[in-house]
Order: sequence, then structure tokens, then C-alpha cells
Amino acid sequence: MKMWNIVDIALFLVNACAIRCRGIEQRQAEKLKTGEKENKGELMMKTRRLTKWLSTLCVCSILFGCASANPDSEKQDTQWPKKIVLVQMPNENNPAADSQHEKFGQALSEYLGIEVEAMEASEYTAAIEGMAGGNIDVMLVSPMSYFQAKERAGAELLVSTPMSAEYVSAFIVRSDRDDITGMEGLRGKTFAFVDQASSSGYLYPKAALVKQLNLDPDQLESSDYFFKTVAFSGSHTTSVSGVQMGDYDAACVAKSIIAQMAEAGAVNAEDFKIIGSSDIIPNPAYVARGSLPEDLKAKIKAFFLSYKDADYFEAVHGNRDIRFVEVTEDDYQPAKEMLDLLHIEFGD
Repeated sequence: MKMWNIVDIALFLVNACAIRCRGIEQRQAEKLKTGEKENKGELMMKTRRLTKWLSTLCVCSILFGCASANPDSEKQDTQWPKKIVLVQMPNENNPAADSQHEKFGQALSEYLGIEVEAMEASEYTAAIEGMAGGNIDVMLVSPMSYFQAKERAGAELLVSTPMSAEYVSAFIVRSDRDDITGMEGLRGKTFAFVDQASSSGYLYPKAALVKQLNLDPDQLESSDYFFKTVAFSGSHTTSVSGVQMGDYDAACVAKSIIAQMAEAGAVNAEDFKIIGSSDIIPNPAYVARGSLPEDLKAKIKAFFLSYKDADYFEAVHGNRDIRFVEVTEDDYQPAKEMLDLLHIEFGD
């Protein structure tokens, strides 16, 4: 739609007035030829009608021009991207769940009125770089990755699920290991973390070891500093299986993983015991790229908060009764303190 300005309106009115005046002049000339005379009253009446007509035209044109120039009257798509990319990441709170992410992305697309490309990624750092490059718009991040995404991509918190006292990292050993009864008993033993990007499989348990045993975070993974050796198994289930088979004396995993594996028939929960745990871990959160239009970010957030598909929450988050909730920087401050404790910084 054309954006009318003052010059457009002025030219339009001048042309309209000229046409109208030429019409009056032509009719007056014709009357003079025929000898007709137009009295003063008739001329004044026509003048009033012309003035009234031009005034009405002026008002209508200005109103039309202002309405067309008003950004709010334009479809939001003029500022919104035609498509946004939504990236889901592994959810350590329920890693074996059927994500239903495609259905979620379709619902978001219908709500926004633009295309939503739903993708899954397996590595936080690459996804964060994608957001920093403007190729990813919304993503699920771990507590640690949130601060990295904020630093690199200006990411802004949207929502999470309610924090749970059960979301902690558990230090596990075989139940028949009578020589290991507490955290100090891990000294000189073989140990497995999950991977260095995992909150419950590395960061939080490492912080627990540093705080509870007064260890040096920069030396903790060195052989024979505290542990005999340290390995990174790659997954929570691999760590549990490694402890069961004797590959590691101990490991740290999300506390819920043993129950999930036992329910699936992969292990017997009674074969393991927990000798320690980490602080409560904030849930992963959805973040939006900071440079997205403000009204788009607000509408994305509104969609999350209004989403009520119980099947989705049961499949993805293990509880059909929970829903997304708002979160703030304060909710993730303990995670920032943990990163400071471990001397982890995010540079450009």
C-alpha cells in the first residue's frame, strides 16, 4: 500500500481543484455565449459548494494518508522475519523422552502466522554460534549455556518449567562397594563425568566436589590429583552402565536417570547407591535472540505461556500437569556463581 505524505496530498488537492475550476469556467463560458447571466447568489452558492467539496476531500485524503503511513496499520510481517528457526537441545531432565518438537513447532507457526523451522541439535556451542550469526532465533539452553548465549548472541530469557528439588546430580557407585560410603571415599578411584557441556553430568557435580572437599577446580581432572583417573563417558546412560560393569568406580549422573533406566528394564535400581549429590540445578530455559523485534519476542513468549498440550509435557518433561513459567535472571544466578567457582568465563 502506498505511503502518502504531505507532498502527495498537496499535489492531489491541487490537481483536483484545477479540474473542478476548469469545469466551472467552461460552463460559465458556455452561458456567456448563449447570453445567459449568472447572478451573484448562484455564483456564491457554487463557490460554497466547491469550498465544501475541497474541504471534505482534504480531510479524507489526510485521514487516508495518515492511516497508510501508520506503521501499526501495516502487517507485522514488514518487520518480522518470514521464518524463524527454533532449536531444541537435549533435555537432561528427561533425555529419553519422545520430544514431539515438530508438533510444537507447527503450533508456534500457527500462533505467529509465520513459518517456524523446528530443528534438533546435539551440541550447545554450535547452536549458540548459530544464534550469534542470526541463523537461530529461539533455542533451549542449559543453565551454563544461557550465560554463554547471552554473552555471544544477546540471548534473552523466555520461559522454563517449574524448578524441581529432584533435579540434582547424584554421585553413584555399586551398592556392594562398602569401601565407598561418602564423597571422600572417591579419593584415588576411577571416575566418570558425562561431558564438559553437561550441567548435571559435569558442571554441578564438579562444583560439589570443589566446595565439599576444598579441591582445586583447575586440577580436578588431572590423574592422581584426587581421582586416580577421570573419563568422560559421553552420556548419562553410558556412565550408569560403566559403573554397573566396573569400568568406573563411580560416576555422576542426573538423579532421575537410574529410575528411568530401571523402568525401561535396562538396570536394577538396587544395584546402585547414592553417596552424595550436587546443589539443585535450574531447569533448561528457552531463550530468544536479542535482536528479534520486541513484539515478536513478546508473542513467542505468550505462546509458550499459553501452551497447554498435556501429551507434550508428559513426553518432553515427564509430567503432564506442568506448564511453562516465566523466569528471570535471578533464577539462574546460582548457575552464574557456580561458573565463577569453576573459573569458567565466556569470551568473544
